[in-house]
Amino acid sequence: MGGMPPIAASATLPETMRRTAAPAWLVMLLVCAGQFLVVLDVSVVNVALPAMRTGLGLSELGLQWIVNAYVITFAGFMLLGGRAADIFGRKRIFVLGLALFTVASLGGALAQQPWQLIAARTVQGVGAAVLSPATLTILTTSFPTGPARTHAIATWTAVGAGGGAVGGLVGGVLTEYLSWRWVLLINVPVGALVLAGAALWLTESRQGAARRLDVPGAVLVTGGLALVAYGIVQTETDGWRSASALLPLAAGLVVIAAFLAVEARAKAPLMPLGLFRLRSVHSANGAMVLAGAAMFSMWYFLSLYVQNVLGYRPLEAGLSFIPHSLSIVLGSKIAPRLMNRLGAKTLAIAGAVISASGMAWQGTMDVDGTYLGTILGPGILMALGAGLTATPIAAIATSGADPADQGLVSGLINTSRQMGGALGLSVLSTVAASRIEAGHGPKALADGYGLAFQVGSMILLGSILLMVIALPRRRADATPG
Repeated sequence: MGGMPPIAASATLPETMRRTAAPAWLVMLLVCAGQFLVVLDVSVVNVALPAMRTGLGLSELGLQWIVNAYVITFAGFMLLGGRAADIFGRKRIFVLGLALFTVASLGGALAQQPWQLIAARTVQGVGAAVLSPATLTILTTSFPTGPARTHAIATWTAVGAGGGAVGGLVGGVLTEYLSWRWVLLINVPVGALVLAGAALWLTESRQGAARRLDVPGAVLVTGGLALVAYGIVQTETDGWRSASALLPLAAGLVVIAAFLAVEARAKAPLMPLGLFRLRSVHSANGAMVLAGAAMFSMWYFLSLYVQNVLGYRPLEAGLSFIPHSLSIVLGSKIAPRLMNRLGAKTLAIAGAVISASGMAWQGTMDVDGTYLGTILGPGILMALGAGLTATPIAAIATSGADPADQGLVSGLINTSRQMGGALGLSVLSTVAASRIEAGHGPKALADGYGLAFQVGSMILLGSILLMVIALPRRRADATPG
């Protein structure tokens, strides 16, 4: 299940780029189906993780990388995917990304060794990063500015939130009645059907001015993030002072520094550093990194807790998350209306407070937990808060940027959320493992998962503090500095 819904920001584009030969509803169906697959795959594997571990003999480290390999490459290549769609054509990149995603899904379903599954998840992440930005841009170039475009983007956002939300249920049904391989294999026929529809009915469009593709930037930021995440998880077994942890951490920081140096000198940078002079951009992205670090990981640990400690079958685990799913969809749907009444900053803080309270409550879980007493209440709070937080932070991030940079800033806030999620999972998994190793059996597991939620709530409190201090309250406040 996805921690937070995807974020949309419309772009102002020439009227000649908004035409499509296919009916509007068909364009929306195709691009929303592609986005649904991408977001679903962030979360659908969570319920299947115990079965994957048994089937392939995965270690705890390997189990983390089934999730992180997808999230890191998805985050690291997302901005590159958006730029590629502008240069080479939105339809072409949509088809390419979906084809890559579909083939990688088949490879993961057929994996016989842990490394094969992790490699497939990595390629899936690249395909998702290429596909996802194209879905939104196709919508904004196919619908005219006004109510039609607003409705299209709202539908795209809701479908994305729904994809993340129902992942647990879909994963539970497939794992229970078929096998864990079907959480990946199901993407193949759906992906093939959407590919055929896209090839037949989508109309090509691209940006008028030619721009360079910053491949070195994408490779550096993804590699740096992966090295940092790897160093963090190595502390789980070797400790913070070990060379196996410190060397990749140091190397990751060096690579990230190299990425910043490349971006500062690139003619067409993947991440224009000048944007971060805007208060709205740097404060919103900082808050999103911290919020993503806390919120993304909650579904991972809940899935492990209900199966490894409470003994739920995969289907039972998926069904138990239905209220969570409804809550995050509800939060994302009512956020725009509440934002108009309360203001973006107030709503973002309120949503994060709700989610943090749910995480602190979830942190009290123990080996004798029950669904009504341990899972339902805190889960609804965490999910509802996540749904309420994402949209206002995105609105603030884009409020001070030029119209030409709206799509880039929207992609940047999505990247911050995914990168925060990847690093947060690494940190919180290490925290949980340190407590689990100190004990034995289900009690130790419950204590470890509970500690992860407690630390996650503190990370979210850090995000709230940053929002209170740094987020601009009105558009007029979104000025540099």
